[in-house]
Amino acid sequence: MATGTEPPGTDTPPPTQPPRGGVRAPARAAITAPHLRTDRWWLAPAVTAAGLFAFVVYSTWRAFANAHYYAAPYVSPFYSPCLAENCRTMHMGPNADLFGSWWAISPAIIILIFPLGFRLTCYYYRKAYYRSFWASPPACAVAEPHGKYTGETRFPLILQNIHRYFFYAALLVAGVLTYDTVLAFRDQHYRWGHMGLGTVVFLVNIVLIWAYTISCHSCRHIVGGKLKHFSKHPVRYRAWQYVGRLNARHMQLAWASLVSVALADFYVYLVASGAFDDPRFF
Repeated sequence: MATGTEPPGTDTPPPTQPPRGGVRAPARAAITAPHLRTDRWWLAPAVTAAGLFAFVVYSTWRAFANAHYYAAPYVSPFYSPCLAENCRTMHMGPNADLFGSWWAISPAIIILIFPLGFRLTCYYYRKAYYRSFWASPPACAVAEPHGKYTGETRFPLILQNIHRYFFYAALLVAGVLTYDTVLAFRDQHYRWGHMGLGTVVFLVNIVLIWAYTISCHSCRHIVGGKLKHFSKHPVRYRAWQYVGRLNARHMQLAWASLVSVALADFYVYLVASGAFDDPRFF
């Protein structure tokens, strides 16, 4: 309590440095703690970062390996459709051969652009890597470390708006992988009536790929967006409901399809490299 004999201001705390921005901006509540969460909030973004990083490392290795991606009748989803001369040397039959013998780079470098672009701009994957790698924010009620937030209104994040166009490309990729799955019912001599463990792997993968692709938010908008009266469009309304139910599982389908496509590629690698023989059911 001041007695009147102390110098002015001795009973008040010294002035603090003004906040710089973000959650420390003058308009925000002056809370000393960065957050008030006591649970293991960091676990989810850490696991997400580890999973995505593992896939990036594996897919990069396989894309640049340029080997062991075909074992009749299976072709790796990372390399399909094969557009380079390499396919002809693998006895894969007719191919687009757009680049000829001068193209020495792995064909997977071209193919992976489209599914990778689709996943990178996917609404769920944005949330996943924004939180896990950029800490924007790392978790609910945990402040992000950035002093300024512009969202996806500036370069480069404004490019996320091309997600719909990558969705169209993803449909083509899923169609090609469906064709590969049908061909997986042939044997090494290209005769129909074969079914091996690889056929099952390909079947599971293509189902998950289609489920993830169709559950996309862009697909949901294309199917039922901009409709003022669902009653006048019963077919589109039913399709919108179906896509909506899948959309509710978009996160799970994103992870499941990511794992399945990697496993399908790894299975082809094991068979093509001679490390594993494809068991035949009939």
